[in-house]
Amino acid sequence: MTTLVEDRPVGVLLRQWRERRRMSQLQLAGLADVSARHVSFLETGRSRPTRAMLIRLSEQLEIPLRERNSLLLAGGFAPAYPEHGLGDVPMASVARAIGQILHAYLPSPAVVVDRHWNLVDGNGAVAVLVDGCARHLLEPPVNVLRLSLHPEGMAPRIVNLGQWRAHLMHRLEHQIAVTGDTVLGGLAAELAGYPCGDAAVDPEPGALVVPIRIRTVAGELEFLSTTTVFGTPLDVTVAELAIETFHPVDAATAAALREHVG
Repeated sequence: MTTLVEDRPVGVLLRQWRERRRMSQLQLAGLADVSARHVSFLETGRSRPTRAMLIRLSEQLEIPLRERNSLLLAGGFAPAYPEHGLGDVPMASVARAIGQILHAYLPSPAVVVDRHWNLVDGNGAVAVLVDGCARHLLEPPVNVLRLSLHPEGMAPRIVNLGQWRAHLMHRLEHQIAVTGDTVLGGLAAELAGYPCGDAAVDPEPGALVVPIRIRTVAGELEFLSTTTVFGTPLDVTVAELAIETFHPVDAATAAALREHVG
C-alpha cells in the first residue's frame, strides 16, 4: 500500500470538509463539544490540532476513512485506519463473508464494488446481465457503471435506459458531493457523454424505487437493486466496499433466473 502525504494544510482540509457538509463553524463546534473560536483557530492555522481532535472532527463531519488518514497525515500524525487487500490474512473473515453473501443471493445477480464502482467480485448470475457486452468492457478493472451505460455494454438492452441512467447518474453525483472524489468526477463526465436514445426520465408517480428492465438470454427481466455496506468498518478497504444486489420484481423474472442460473 502506498500512502500519499497530503500537501494542503490541515486547517484548509478541515474547512473544505466542513463546507462540503454545509455546516457552520458553530454547528461543528456544537457537535464536537468545542468552541467555535477553537474551530476557527484550527482552520486558520492559529492552533495546531491534536490527533484526538482530528479524529473527533472527522467523525462529526462523516469524513470517509481514507480521507481521515489524509487529514491525520496533513496534521503530522500517522494514519489511524489500516488498508488491507481482500487477500491479506487480516481480511480472511471479510472475504469469506463476502463469498457467502454472494452465494446466498443466487440465483439473483450480485456484485461487490469498490469506491470507484470497480468490480471486486460477483456471483454466477451476473453472466445473465452482461452476456453480449463488448469484451473490452469485461476486462479488469471492470467498472460496473461504465458497463451499464456504455453503448457497447448493457445499455442497448436496458428497456428503461433513460430512467435507469438518470438514477445511476443521480447516485454518482450524490457520491461525488459527499466525498469530493475527483476520480468519480471524471467517471461522471465520461458517462454523461455516452449516447442515450431516451431522455432522462423521472420515476413514475407513486414509485418507491427505480427498477431496471433488461433484455437477456433468459428473456426480459425486471429487477430492483439494493446496496449493502459493512457496519462500523475500521479498515479503509472494508469501508469502501458495497454489495449491489438485483432482486426479481416478478415471478416471471424469478422463474427465468432459476432456469438459467440454477
